Amino acid sequence: MSGSIVAIIPARGGSKGVPRKNIRVVAGRPLLAWTIEDGLESRRVDRVYVSTEDPEIKQIAEQCGAEVIGRPAALAQDETSSEAVLIHALETLAAGGRGEPDLMVFLQATSPVRTGADIDAAVEQLESSGADSLVSVSLSHAFLWREQDGLGVPVNHDYRNRLRRQDIPSQYRENGSLYVFKPWVLKQGHNRLGGRIVLFRMSETAGIDIDSEFDLTIADLALRQRAEGGS
Repeated sequence: MSGSIVAIIPARGGSKGVPRKNIRVVAGRPLLAWTIEDGLESRRVDRVYVSTEDPEIKQIAEQCGAEVIGRPAALAQDETSSEAVLIHALETLAAGGRGEPDLMVFLQATSPVRTGADIDAAVEQLESSGADSLVSVSLSHAFLWREQDGLGVPVNHDYRNRLRRQDIPSQYRENGSLYVFKPWVLKQGHNRLGGRIVLFRMSETAGIDIDSEFDLTIADLALRQRAEGGS
């Protein structure tokens, strides 16, 4: 496949779990800067856009080399879905005469431990597989439970015949780091995933997703180690 590929990074100003987390300093830089850098480093991505309603985030995004899509405040609420933001971005590009890209890469700033090479590998996997969408995952050996009527019920194992963790059939956790999809998947299903879906396997470290102050600390450590060539 050849044609245009755009990366979209949603980054709103509001965040209740970790206030202003998209611009919190992580490993010496605003959190958002790491994901912008990944998009710019990718050989396959033609343009990197940050969708935001926040003036400070807009300034940081532009300083880091991204283009900004102005997002209306109505699409920057706690209940706003990522899909709504992605559709707005696609419509904004079309209205601005940019046309429709062949592929969209959805990058979450809250999953900063990836590289431009990861993005390239994901795009190439989608293309070579003939898939319509791709989701990044990390291997999970967790014993999962759910609660039903106040009692614990196993989800992915039989506690009466307990296997070793490494003997549980391979299962994968959606890690939120990156998604690649054809625009029609988003437009028709209002979903980042659809059609033929493939899994892009990443390390557990690459799957760090920031939802708490503790996660910020872990991401800071992981990014510092990567910068020093440790992993």
